[in-house]
Amino acid sequence: MNWDKKNSPVLRRKLRAWFDQHQRDLPWRENKTPYRIWISEIMLQQTQVATVIDYYLRFMKRFPTVQTLAQADQSEVLKLWEGLGYYRRARQLHAAAAVVVELHGGVFPESFNDVLALPGIGRYTAGAILSIACDQRLPILEGNTIRLFARLLGMKTDPRTTANQKILWQFAETILPHKRCGDFNQGLMEIGNQVCKPKQPRCDQCALSSVCQTYIQGWQEIIPAKSKPIAYEDLHEAVVLVSKKINGQQKWLVRVCGPDERWTGLWDFPRYAVDNGPIEAQLKSTTGLGATLRRTGPPIKHAVTRYRIQLQCFVATQLIGRLKKQGTDTMWATHAQLEALPMSVTGRKIVQRLGTSNQPLPPGTSMD
Repeated sequence: MNWDKKNSPVLRRKLRAWFDQHQRDLPWRENKTPYRIWISEIMLQQTQVATVIDYYLRFMKRFPTVQTLAQADQSEVLKLWEGLGYYRRARQLHAAAAVVVELHGGVFPESFNDVLALPGIGRYTAGAILSIACDQRLPILEGNTIRLFARLLGMKTDPRTTANQKILWQFAETILPHKRCGDFNQGLMEIGNQVCKPKQPRCDQCALSSVCQTYIQGWQEIIPAKSKPIAYEDLHEAVVLVSKKINGQQKWLVRVCGPDERWTGLWDFPRYAVDNGPIEAQLKSTTGLGATLRRTGPPIKHAVTRYRIQLQCFVATQLIGRLKKQGTDTMWATHAQLEALPMSVTGRKIVQRLGTSNQPLPPGTSMD
């Protein structure tokens, strides 16, 4: 590890002074309880701070305690999470709240091993919760600090390899102070986010430049080394809007996505892989309904994790047959019910395009 331990006191002093002056006013930095920090940390995973703030405030208003979160239906949790993506985070959050109530009497644990054992919590998140909320002397390593540490150390190879992750965790432990660990860890993430940016880092504004090997050596253009690019898989899918009037109200057929599907626990319109054969046949096979399908506008293009998806929307007309009994995971929903159900981004976009007129989409309607 290319680090002179004599630089550690300098780093600690300068970083905490910088954080005291430049830290952002964020809602989870008020009343820093383990529960509140936990919610913020899960929301902030792979999501920008500016996006999280409103979601966090709404979530905490509805679920001010771990007990209220544990007692809620998962569908309500997913609805409040709608638009944040990576919905597994919300499902694990809900599951972890139930564990806290069952095993810890509704009090969020303050033991590292107990926190680490909760669903959806790894080493970084456990360390962040307990250092920020309880000032425990625990290291952190996440996106911003990986980049910051790689530059401080002058690490020219990919910092996300297993070997380099071990080095960076060791470095995170080496530089920890004995006091104000929570502020120190927040300062690391803050300066990484605000100053030590992925491109064009603001080295002239960085409080740590005097101990940064990348700045000293002029290696800003090559550190951090680029990771292997994600190999995206192209998918072509079709969603079918099946509607009919029931007791004078226009309703649409929707279903809950199963445990092995992309949006587990969210509601969606019937959706099929184009490569699996004619959409009419797939609709008939899964629902028992025969229909003529009418294409509506160009496909919706969107990306989910490692997939790039083109989603073509169809409206079903001339329905024949009876809907197969599929338990509680399928329902005919009014527009008002669709608005209340937790849905994926594309599902929500389709609902918005349906409007409040209770009418199917007209021919040629664009879903973009």
